[in-house]
Amino acid sequence: MNRTASAYLMLSAVSLSVWSASASAQIRIGVDIAVTGPAAAIGAPTKNAILLWPKEIAGQKVEYIILDDASDPTNAVRNARKLVSEEKVDLIVGPNTTPAALAMLDVAAAAETPMVALAASASIVEPQDARRAWVFKLPQNDSHMATILTQHMADNGIKTVGFIGFADAYGDSWWREFSRLAELRKIKVVASERYNRNDTSVTGQILKIMSAQPDAVLIAGSATPAVLPQKTLVERGYRGRIYQTHGIATADFLKVGGKDVEGTFFPTGPAVVAKQLPASNPVRKTALDFTRRYEAAYGADTMTQFAADAWGAYMLIANAVPQALKSGPPGTRQFRAALRSALENTHDLTIPQGVVNMNAKDHVGLDQRSRVMGRIVNNKFTYAYGG
Repeated sequence: MNRTASAYLMLSAVSLSVWSASASAQIRIGVDIAVTGPAAAIGAPTKNAILLWPKEIAGQKVEYIILDDASDPTNAVRNARKLVSEEKVDLIVGPNTTPAALAMLDVAAAAETPMVALAASASIVEPQDARRAWVFKLPQNDSHMATILTQHMADNGIKTVGFIGFADAYGDSWWREFSRLAELRKIKVVASERYNRNDTSVTGQILKIMSAQPDAVLIAGSATPAVLPQKTLVERGYRGRIYQTHGIATADFLKVGGKDVEGTFFPTGPAVVAKQLPASNPVRKTALDFTRRYEAAYGADTMTQFAADAWGAYMLIANAVPQALKSGPPGTRQFRAALRSALENTHDLTIPQGVVNMNAKDHVGLDQRSRVMGRIVNNKFTYAYGG
C-alpha cells in the first residue's frame, strides 16, 4: 500500500471516529419563555408542557436549557444570544410574546439556528425572507382566528364593533386582520383604542368605545392583561357582546376575570376544548391524548392554548430530527441546516392544535382545522362553534 492510500485510510478512520463520537452527543434545545412578567400566565403552562417533553428523540439524548425572559424583548434577545453562543444549542423554542419573537429574528438568522416560536403574529414568519428563513411558528396566524371570529359575529347579527388591543405587535396584527375581515363581512368598526400590557386603567379608552354604542367589543390582548378592558366594560354597564382573542386561554385569565368574563366568546385552538369537540374533528384524538397526559400531571381542566402549542413544538421537532440526523450529528452546522429543512418540509403532521403542512413560503402550515370558537361558561372554557 502506498503512502497516499495509507494516509487516506488513516484520515477516513479518524473521520469515522469523530463522527461516531459526535453522533452520540446530545441534542441541545434552548427554550426562551416568559416565566415571569405580564405574560407569565402564558409562560407557566408552556413550561409545564416542556417539562413533559421526552428526554430522547430518535435514539438521541436531548438536553433542554430553559431561560426566563420575564416578558421583556430585551431579555429575550440576551437569552437567545446566550443559547446560541454559549450553550451551542441546535434549536431554539420560544418566546411566548410577539414583540420578543420579532426581536429574536436576527439572532436566529445570524447563528443559522432554527427557532420555533410560541407567539402568534404572522409577522414573525411573514414575509419569508433571509431574516425569517430559520424561524417557524406554532400558534395559528391571527388571520385564522379572525376569520372564524368575524364569521361568528356575522352569523349572530353583529353590525358594529368597538376594538381595543395591546399597543404592540400583537395588537397591531389583530387590528390589521380583524379590520380587513370585518369590512369584508359588512361589520363596521366604530371605535379603535389601544392600551399597554402593564396599564392599570383603561377607563378613558372604554368610555370612548361605549360612546359609539357598538353591538360588540373585541379585546385584542392576551393572558391576564386582557381582563382589564373587560372588567372596565362590565363596571361601566356595557350590555353588548364581548369577544376576546385566542390569547386568553389560561387558567389565570379565568381566575382574575371571574364573573366579569362569563359569556365571553373567543377563537381558540381545538386542544383547549378537546373533550367537547365533535367526533368528526380531525385533531380530536391527538388533542385528547395530550389533554389526558397534561391533566394527569397538572390536574383537571388545566389545558391551555399555550400548553398545547408547546407540545405541538415537541411533536414538530421529533418529526424532523430523524431526517436531520442523516446529514450530520447534533452540534454541527450540518445538523442545524438539515433540521431547518426537515421542519420546512413537514407534511400531514397532526398536532393538538391542527394539521401541519409547511413549505418554503409557509412556516406555520396550519389551516381551518386549527381553530374553533369557544365560550366561557361557569368559569370554564367550553366549545361553542366550528370544527
